[in-house]
Amino acid sequence: MFDSPKLSRREALQLSTAGVVGFSMSGWLEALAAQTANNTQRRRSCILLWMNGGPSQMDTFDLKPGHANGGPYQSIQTSVPGIRISEHLPRVARNMDKMALIRAMSTREGDHGRGTFYLRSGYLPQGPIQYPTLGSLVSKEIGAPDLPLPNFVSVAPYRLFSPAAYSSGFLGPQYAPLMVGEINNFNFNQQQQDPYDQSLQVADMRHPQLQQRNDPQEQAAVNERQFNARVDLLQDMESDFVARHQTVAARSHQTAYDRAIRLMRTSARTAFNLAEEPERLRDAYGRNLFGQGCLLARRLVERGVAFVEVTLGAMAGNPIGWDTHGQNFQNVQRLSEILDPAWGTLMDDLRQRGLFETTTIVWMGEFGRTPRINQGQGRDHYPNAWTTVLAGGGVRGGSVFGRTSADGTTVEDPRAVSVPDFIATVCGALGVDHANQNMSNVGRPIPLTERTARPITEVLA
Repeated sequence: MFDSPKLSRREALQLSTAGVVGFSMSGWLEALAAQTANNTQRRRSCILLWMNGGPSQMDTFDLKPGHANGGPYQSIQTSVPGIRISEHLPRVARNMDKMALIRAMSTREGDHGRGTFYLRSGYLPQGPIQYPTLGSLVSKEIGAPDLPLPNFVSVAPYRLFSPAAYSSGFLGPQYAPLMVGEINNFNFNQQQQDPYDQSLQVADMRHPQLQQRNDPQEQAAVNERQFNARVDLLQDMESDFVARHQTVAARSHQTAYDRAIRLMRTSARTAFNLAEEPERLRDAYGRNLFGQGCLLARRLVERGVAFVEVTLGAMAGNPIGWDTHGQNFQNVQRLSEILDPAWGTLMDDLRQRGLFETTTIVWMGEFGRTPRINQGQGRDHYPNAWTTVLAGGGVRGGSVFGRTSADGTTVEDPRAVSVPDFIATVCGALGVDHANQNMSNVGRPIPLTERTARPITEVLA
């Protein structure tokens, strides 16, 4: 354990005024923040904010006000002089000194499925190689093997475009993500008040010790000793079966049960209980699936989880999410109003808890959207010139890499950024060598991303 000095009265007042914390914490937050900040051995973490459907760079981070392609949004000044972003992202704008904009993405994949796979794995889907998703790669590199929690958690994933883009591929089932909230995202309940609390928890984490039978007087049908004996029997059967059947399906089944049992037997499962958080903080994140998912991401990295991704896609009354072929401006504004408080509060929250410098935040989708506005007041798929964002640990805040033309159609300076370049940059921010290799399912070593990748050193701290 580390020493845990209290926050000063002035610091406590500042935190409360910011809406990040309340006064009902009985000292746990200041103790945790001090312990974390003083822990030089703390592992790195990554939070991916995945914008499903392809967000419009022209209406978020690379506006062209005054041009015919620009649309109706105004740009606002950020905390960094000269950097301006959408008027609908004011909380994010206040954190620009801790962020890096990459306005030079050029990826050439305008299909949802292929684009999703490419951005999430660093490779195009091809041949028999089962490429793992980014979260699996990162969790293998920097995750703690003895962590009770999974090292990769996917919050509200939308796998319809590319199921393989959420797979651990040739890394094996031990690096597969734990998925929570998926059914809600698929059913377009982003803004629904209930049941996102339940969907962001892991089901069936309690054993039936306290469950009641039909007779209200008969309780404790299975006591602790009986429960453990049943678990041991199951594990013996699993081990025997896997020893005789060395298949991916068998190992996956065993891994899933082992992970569930390990989580059940520790207090780590309470990480998914958002009711432990102050109501004021939950309000600040936003009472929706994405906002509460970002709060869950903070709780998970706080407990040592290496990689957490949170998806913002469908929302109530609008199943298309960022895929704004029609009514782009109304939909992007609504999405921005969900994104802005969640992302802004996440950065504030990480900083107050001493987690910001060891947590890298990545904002991206599968591609951008056309500068030209179509007849339906929408924007179509456009991988030629678009934007991604990095923030937090390992990132040189207040920086911009790349400039697009006045009409937003091409990358002008200094160079176009490919997907391998971007993935290598993410690895660099996390302190990982992108040339590290893993043995693939075809018996060939595969680096984390293409060998031709050039990290964007200008945005790395």
